[in-house]
Amino acid sequence: MANENNVQEQELSQLLQVRRDKLAELQSAGKDPFRITKYDVTAHSADVKDDFDSFEGKTVTVAGRMMSKRIMGKASFCNVQDLKGNIQVYVARDSIGEEPYADFKKLDVGDIIGVTGAVFKTKTGETSIHAENVTLLSKSLQILPEKFHGLTNTDLRYRQRYVDLIMNSDSKETFIKRSKMISAIRKFLDNEGFMEVETPILVSNAGGASARPFETHFNALDEYL
Repeated sequence: MANENNVQEQELSQLLQVRRDKLAELQSAGKDPFRITKYDVTAHSADVKDDFDSFEGKTVTVAGRMMSKRIMGKASFCNVQDLKGNIQVYVARDSIGEEPYADFKKLDVGDIIGVTGAVFKTKTGETSIHAENVTLLSKSLQILPEKFHGLTNTDLRYRQRYVDLIMNSDSKETFIKRSKMISAIRKFLDNEGFMEVETPILVSNAGGASARPFETHFNALDEYL
């Protein structure tokens, strides 16, 4: 079991190194994505899908995290997840150019991209964007959890909320509803003349800056730290 874990860790380290190598290659080519500080978005995925009739044939700009990618020769598909949902993007070499298409094929799942293109529906009826331009806004140096199982470890979900919110739509909806409820309660009480006051947590023993320093015994060296 230990050997199997070591092999998995080595494979993960190699995959992470590949992503860092890709970033270094982009930076050396003058395409450092971390230098982009502003990207104008004209629509969100949910707006386009909910009001397709108004957006059909029009050019929109969306931005979000690429959650999946399917390379199929001269044309590919990817799925972009933004603030309000996700939408499919159709990327063709003839539409964006040979060099940009080669750059697109090097992108990793988890990268944050911006897409400009016309809204249309595929033969299967899925609302999509026919990309005219794809911009890498931020390189993801970490690997997202496996798609179908997601983040299942409860302790890890609490410690890495940012990953849970990316992978788990239910968690994201819960956070959004909770935020709106707290905002509404605060607004109601504020209109009624109440004042919000922060109070310290009352405990029987001193904590934080008032805590008494303690020593830790390091068993291996029989020393106190």
